[in-house]
Amino acid sequence: MSYEFESVDRFVCGTVGEPGEREFFLQVRSGIALVSASLEKSQASTLAQRLEILCKQIAKEDVTLVVDRLERDDASLESPVDKDFVIGAISIAWDDELKKVAVELYSIKDIEVEDETPDITLNITLGQAKAFIVRTNAVVNAGRIPCPFCAIPIDPRGHLCPRANGYRR
Repeated sequence: MSYEFESVDRFVCGTVGEPGEREFFLQVRSGIALVSASLEKSQASTLAQRLEILCKQIAKEDVTLVVDRLERDDASLESPVDKDFVIGAISIAWDDELKKVAVELYSIKDIEVEDETPDITLNITLGQAKAFIVRTNAVVNAGRIPCPFCAIPIDPRGHLCPRANGYRR
């Protein structure tokens, strides 16, 4: 099933679960349509980084472009969070005609298909992209704190630190 959104009301990254056991989701809302797709923490972080690079490049190339400012979206993911698919690949590009960022999300498929089409295609404004960046960075950084010795995330029960000869931290 493929979804195509010319414009979206909400495009956010969020999690379900406790730190250390969180599952990351991208959620897209356009009118009454809601799509939730799971992804890895590293994919969410990389998407935010790449969007930030793209936004800076666009601002540098077109100084006349007006960026809409959006209120910070700290609301939780919309319930129920049903996993429509698992994201495998992500593509982002600037659509100069629409003056929007085009995002394509591809699912992990069991069978190779010759005609690879994205499962979700959406266009977001630069303001929505910047709001996504801020929220995603906050969500990614809200996990477990890293060990000061080895930088491995510390579980609530502690962890066996390799730099401390296996002593529990």
